[in-house]
Amino acid sequence: MLMRALAGTAFPELNAALAGRAGAIEITGISADSRKIKAGMLFVAIAGSKADGAAYIEDAAEKGAQIAVSAAAVDSAKIPVLQVDNPRLFLALAAARFFGSQPETMVAVTGTAGKTSVAAFTRQIWAQAGHSAAMIGTTGVMAPGRKDYGSLTTPDPAVLHALLAELAGDGVTHAAMEASSHGLDQYRLDGVKLAAAGFTNLGRDHMDYHPTVEHYFGAKMHLFDRVLPRGLPAVINADDEWSGRAAEAAKAAGHEVLTVGRKGDFLTLKRVEQKRDSQFAEVLHNGAIHEVRLPLAGEFQISNALVAAGLAIATGVEAKDALAALEKLEGAEGRLQLAGKAAHGALAYVDYAHKPDALEKVLAAVRPFTTGRVVVVFGCGGDRDKGKRPIMGEIATRLADIVIVTDDNPRSEEPEVIRSEIIAAAPGAVEIGDRREAIIHAASLLKTGDTLIVAGKGHEEGQTANGVTRPFSDLAEVKKALEGI
Repeated sequence: MLMRALAGTAFPELNAALAGRAGAIEITGISADSRKIKAGMLFVAIAGSKADGAAYIEDAAEKGAQIAVSAAAVDSAKIPVLQVDNPRLFLALAAARFFGSQPETMVAVTGTAGKTSVAAFTRQIWAQAGHSAAMIGTTGVMAPGRKDYGSLTTPDPAVLHALLAELAGDGVTHAAMEASSHGLDQYRLDGVKLAAAGFTNLGRDHMDYHPTVEHYFGAKMHLFDRVLPRGLPAVINADDEWSGRAAEAAKAAGHEVLTVGRKGDFLTLKRVEQKRDSQFAEVLHNGAIHEVRLPLAGEFQISNALVAAGLAIATGVEAKDALAALEKLEGAEGRLQLAGKAAHGALAYVDYAHKPDALEKVLAAVRPFTTGRVVVVFGCGGDRDKGKRPIMGEIATRLADIVIVTDDNPRSEEPEVIRSEIIAAAPGAVEIGDRREAIIHAASLLKTGDTLIVAGKGHEEGQTANGVTRPFSDLAEVKKALEGI
C-alpha cells in the first residue's frame, strides 16, 4: 500500500517497476541502515561519502527485508530492488507516509548559530500560550514529561518521523526543530509539514562537508526553496550580513518574509540595555512599543528570542503574549549558560561555541558587563574543518584578555597538532592540553569583575579521543573549579 501510494505521487517512476506485481506491498518498517533491518522492512540504499548502500542490499535481504530501493540497478539481489532517481528524498517521503502523524504545527530554523536557542525559545513561548509543545535539536528532545539527550541536529528521516508520530501520539500539538545544512542537503526534513521557518545567521562552518560558503548557504536555503510550502511565513533575523540574501531567497520561493531585529520590519529592536545576567529591550510591533526584560545575557540572545517570537506569532500566538513570554525564557543548555560565580563575584559561563562566528559572538556578548578581564578556554574538534582553527585563535586573542587553548574532541587526530594550529594565530595564549586542568587553571586566575568563558562543548557530556568517548561535562568541571578558589 505504501509503495503504491508513493509510486502514484512523488515517485511516478515506480509505476513501471510495480506494474504486474500482485496486490499492494505491505511493509513493517523503513531504514537506510542494513543493521536495523528486520523481517518485512523496506531497505533504502543511500550512497554515502564512504560507501554505497547498494552494497548492503544482500545483507538487508538476509535480515528479512522484503524490498529495497536504490538509485542503481541491482539485478542479482534476492529481493525486488526498485530504482528511483533520489533515494534520500524517497526515504524522507516514505518515512513521513509510513509513520503518518505529526504535531499539527511544526516550524524549523536554520543558520550557523542560534538554532538550538530559537527552537528552545519557540517551544517555551508556545507552552506559555497553553500549547503542548516540543523541541527537537542538538541537545535532544524536550517535550511535556520527557527530556531525551541527543547528538544529531537533524535526525535521520526514519528516526525523525517515528519521533514525530510518537510526539503527536502523546498529545504534542506544536514542535520546533533545528534544520542543519547537512540535514537539508540530504533531504532529511522533506516530508515534515512545516507551518513556518526561520533563519538566524551565517558564518563559517562545516567546510569539511561543503566545498564553498556559497554551497553551505545554498544548503541552508533549501529550507525555504524546497521544504517550506509556498506562501507560508519565513522569519529572518535582519541583522546578519547574510540576512538580505536569505530574505531574497525566501521571497523568491514565494514566502511571506517577516524580518526581526534592529533592521527588522516585523519586530524591530529599538533599544537594548545590557546587564550582567539579563537585558532590557524595547521592541516595536505594529506601531506599538513592547518593553521586554530578557533573563539571559548576551545581545545575540535577543536576536534568537526575536526569531522565536516571530515564529510563535506567525503560528498563531498573539504578539503581546509572545513578547511577554520572553521575560520567562530559560536558556538552552550550554548556550551562554551561567555555570557559577566565584566568591569574589567573577562569573563563569559555558557555551557551545565551536565555530568562529559563535566564538566571536559569545566573547563580544560578555564584554559590556565585564569590568575586569575576559578569560576564555577553548579548543577545536578533530576530523572537522581545519581552516577554522587559526581563525578562532585570532578571534580569541583579539576579544579576550587571557586565552587558554585546550583539547575539545580530538577524535582521531593528534591533540597537539590541533592545538598548534590554533596557537599559530594566538600569540600569548597558554596551552594546557588536559581540559580539566585548563578549566582549573582558568578559574584560579579569576579576580573581581572578571568573566570566564569555557567554549566549544556546551551541553555535551563526553569527550572523544582515539575512538573512545569518556564522561566529561564543562558545566560540572567549571562548578568544581569555582569551589576550589
